[in-house]
Amino acid sequence: MAATGKKKKKIPPIDQEFLDKMESALMALKAEIVDNLIASSEGFKEIMEGTDPKDPADIASDDIDRKMIEVIGTQELKRLKLIESAITRIKQGKYGHCIKCGKRIPQDRLVAIPFALMCIECKSEEERRNR
Repeated sequence: MAATGKKKKKIPPIDQEFLDKMESALMALKAEIVDNLIASSEGFKEIMEGTDPKDPADIASDDIDRKMIEVIGTQELKRLKLIESAITRIKQGKYGHCIKCGKRIPQDRLVAIPFALMCIECKSEEERRNR
């Protein structure tokens, strides 16, 4: 006799060729961010070493430069963590599935944002809630 309970629809796995392509893209993004962080760190070091406060305008300009580098560094570190998480999800077989609803994230979205955690619907809902 067949069970009367509803079965959860099983989502087929993502094509391995696509996963390999996305892992390569994520690794390239990771390398780019690491290079940017190193370059901005060196730029920050140069600003600090080159600081010879003579003029209040120079001091203000140097302060703005430092703050910009800090903001850029913080944003890049957040992206780096998302990329690392996506690479881990590929290895665990969880990549490409929305962390909120479990549905498959469209491949077009993953190509545009390789570290996307949510499908478009869940991300839109989250953004509406955060307004």
